[in-house]
Amino acid sequence: MLHQLAIIMFVVTAGFTASGIAANLYRLVADKPQTAAGKTVYFTVMVVAGPSVLFENAAKKAREKSCSKVAFGLAAAVAAYWSFAIGVFILNVGLAF
Repeated sequence: MLHQLAIIMFVVTAGFTASGIAANLYRLVADKPQTAAGKTVYFTVMVVAGPSVLFENAAKKAREKSCSKVAFGLAAAVAAYWSFAIGVFILNVGLAF
């Protein structure tokens, strides 16, 4: 059972890492989207960058005491599940090659 837990944690970590890399690369390269094409690119990037952005915003609000611990926990759980889905996709693509 410990082996499966280690695999799950590895997959979540891989997904969250990919999310953080995508979010930070987008912040370095692009500004706020103004055009329809820019908004399309933004939403496409947020599919991958979402967990990192969600967790960052939740942590900021928790530090400001403007959200409850339950809301922060829910945001962290959603980010973890989203990271798991991204991690599974990344590892499947990696194993295919």
